Amino acid sequence: MDLTVALTDSLRAYVDDRVVAEGYASADEYVRDLIRRDRERTQVRDLLIDGLASGAGDVVDNAWFDGLRAGVRAGEGQG
Repeated sequence: MDLTVALTDSLRAYVDDRVVAEGYASADEYVRDLIRRDRERTQVRDLLIDGLASGAGDVVDNAWFDGLRAGVRAGEGQG
């Protein structure tokens, strides 16, 4: 799918500078990367909001990790 975007001269100059500075092959590659990063940021934001809405969970501290390690070690000989 092709998409045409009109940019002001100053925005086009900025994009061109970023392409060179960040080593992108083209402005198209730079814009695709911006869109991917925005999608990832939105997904992380949504996950954080879902996590906050789910309420308090278990306390994850050193004792919790110690118990996790002990459980893994106890199961090493099984299988």
